[in-house]
Amino acid sequence: MSFEIPQRVGFIGLGNMGSGMTRNLQRAGFALIVNDIRRESAAELIAGGAEWAETPAEVAAQSDVVITMLPTPRHVETVLSGPTGLLAGIADGGTWVDMSTSVPDVANRVRAENAARGLHILDAPVSGMSVGASNGMLQIFVGGDAADLERLRPIFEAMGDPEKILHVGAAGTGYAVKLMINQLWFSHLVATAEVLSIGVKAGVDLGVLRNSLIASPANSNFVQNDILSILDNGDYDEGFAIALACKDLGLSIDLARSVGVPAELSSLVEQIYRRARAQYGDRAGEMTPVKLYEDLIGVELRLETVTA
Repeated sequence: MSFEIPQRVGFIGLGNMGSGMTRNLQRAGFALIVNDIRRESAAELIAGGAEWAETPAEVAAQSDVVITMLPTPRHVETVLSGPTGLLAGIADGGTWVDMSTSVPDVANRVRAENAARGLHILDAPVSGMSVGASNGMLQIFVGGDAADLERLRPIFEAMGDPEKILHVGAAGTGYAVKLMINQLWFSHLVATAEVLSIGVKAGVDLGVLRNSLIASPANSNFVQNDILSILDNGDYDEGFAIALACKDLGLSIDLARSVGVPAELSSLVEQIYRRARAQYGDRAGEMTPVKLYEDLIGVELRLETVTA
């Protein structure tokens, strides 16, 4: 089956993630029409040939496909709605891809209220943090029609690792998969911070403790790789604010409640994240809960640097 590849890509949301994603789309040769609440965030893209649109409606009217990459479901709803919203500008039969970390409710409402318009709607949230957005190696989890994914695959491959662009099921499943990934990652972070802090306080060398965990059945990608940003560099990943991490955890707990599954552990992790947010501020990095434990034991968890 052959598809006509969309060439004019509308993109709404040029924050830490969207800025890197759009740069990669531009490098891949797609014509961009962009919008954000801050026009200055589009300056580099415009210098490279992108067009600025004053409203989401104008983005949609000028594009073959519209992508949203926004902080919360409320922001998505705002961009969609009203006379200047995306839905006012998108043509019947048009394509909207929401790459935000969100829940199915907003997109489901759009489908229900616009059923006669023949819109193609995909949820395609991402993992890989801002570094993955910058280097075009995001993991993308697509919920919706598989034929739409194949039609849009060149666009997704401009932003993500071709081996990790996954069709995860029907509409809404992309949102669910991303929330479960976040929920487990945040749980890994809290558990790892707790274990390292206890071990160090008990007199075990941090490097020895970490190597022992890596050699054991308790090893994880978080212990082996992700925690190194703190252990090596004291970097708590301010590229993704803890306020957004708390938002994601809240959405995850809401999803658990909506499907009737208890989430006791995840609820505790959420509370630890909210305590870190209260203590260190909204703009602190998503890995800042580790600092709660460091402050508690009075030791920064850092590996010794061996110099020649």
